[in-house]
Amino acid sequence: MSITAEEAARHRAKMQKRKEVQDAEVASKPIVSKGLLIVNTGPGKGKSTAAFGLALRMLGIGGRVGVVQFIKGAWHAGEQDGFAAFGDRVQWHSMGEGFTWETQDRARDVAAAERAWEQATRMLADPGLDLVVLDELNIALRYEMLDLAAVVAALVGRREGQHVIVTGRNAKPELIAAADCVTEMGATKHHFAAGVKAQRGVEF
Repeated sequence: MSITAEEAARHRAKMQKRKEVQDAEVASKPIVSKGLLIVNTGPGKGKSTAAFGLALRMLGIGGRVGVVQFIKGAWHAGEQDGFAAFGDRVQWHSMGEGFTWETQDRARDVAAAERAWEQATRMLADPGLDLVVLDELNIALRYEMLDLAAVVAALVGRREGQHVIVTGRNAKPELIAAADCVTEMGATKHHFAAGVKAQRGVEF
């Protein structure tokens, strides 16, 4: 595709104007750095995957990461093996016992969620952790396995500068209100609906 000199000049002028707008918007932001509370929710695929991608980014710049998996834990996730390569820069705790329809025991589910939350509170208090991933915490809150007000208060009151990502469908309005960044993953199309089972390396 050939581009004329006139087209190149128009494009350059357009991009210069756009750059000026973008630079002005960035310059208008007064906060240079802040520990973020991020929520990945919605019916679509990719909530945990996105969280682990951000965890990898944090590790890539030399940070330290903590992971607590609520609900999940009945099977071994490939991410856990991948992050093990970073040694003690990653603390990983899979503390769930499977989905509620698998355990069919509410008391057991609540006890597992409470143990996972106790581990999470230790991580939130750890000055050495730059990022904490609370995978599927939204599910534990949805099914009222934990006290919502206490969880939100702990997340909001965590130490300054620490980033936290909460994943799972059906995030509670109170958590959404407290968060700095909320992403709703949409379910446009999913291979499971076409009969494809969960696959190692893709789903876990």
